Amino acid sequence: MDALTTFSKVVNEATSLLGEAGFAAALGNGIRELIEADDVSLIRYPDAGPPVIEYTLPPKRRGKTTLDRYVKGPFLLDPFYRAAQVDGCFGVFRLRALAPSGFKESEYFRTWYHECGFQDECGLLIALDSGSLNLALGMTGGSRRFSKRQVDRLEAVFPAVEAMVRRHWNPLTPAADSSDLRTRLQEALGAFGSSVLTRRERQVIELVLLGNSTRLVADKLGISAETVKLHRKHAYAKLDISSQAELFYLFVDALASHTGDSGTDPLTSYHHQSPRAQPS
Repeated sequence: MDALTTFSKVVNEATSLLGEAGFAAALGNGIRELIEADDVSLIRYPDAGPPVIEYTLPPKRRGKTTLDRYVKGPFLLDPFYRAAQVDGCFGVFRLRALAPSGFKESEYFRTWYHECGFQDECGLLIALDSGSLNLALGMTGGSRRFSKRQVDRLEAVFPAVEAMVRRHWNPLTPAADSSDLRTRLQEALGAFGSSVLTRRERQVIELVLLGNSTRLVADKLGISAETVKLHRKHAYAKLDISSQAELFYLFVDALASHTGDSGTDPLTSYHHQSPRAQPS
């Protein structure tokens, strides 16, 4: 399953569970699958009190006692906890970017990382109205490390993940807003590119974003595969992109910056905010 299809699945499943108990598992497992990580946990850091383990998919080496110890005090030494709750740093971080010199010789590292079997860790740190949340991803097999490609993908989807997390854990205005968010996400997908693309180009791009192959797009629209490729080529040129990966990142960024009314092109808000839209 490619990245576009996987992320579409993550958004659909997670937004359908906003405000419900299964949200953390759907989001965590979806992001883990997106970057092919070995482990995932969602850890919420309230402003008062110990961390709350909202969801975890433990590797074989980690037992419940390790998590119990973590929330009873060692979390205060966690570089990810300190980055969010002490330094106010939010975004996507690898362990090596946050850990101080000598961290691997610390007791915290020996207790937590060795018992977990972690070889590398990457966290999505998200600010909440009260506290913060760490969507922590781990590599546990052999000498596995997070690659630049994996981190780049996490950075690309971070704004959308942040929006869903904040909607779920921050106090909701009416609780029914989760269905409204799904509606607005779907409308934004349908309107994506409407300010610059023809109707047929938009149809092709929407189906590509949803993970459809060229042949399947052709079948759904009743046109030839060559015509699909031609529409896609024209659309890419108008959007100033050259690949499906760039299309994915552009859509995620535009969705995250969308401030317009329902049915308006999210690229309009994105172009007002992004230097990328101001070519010299």
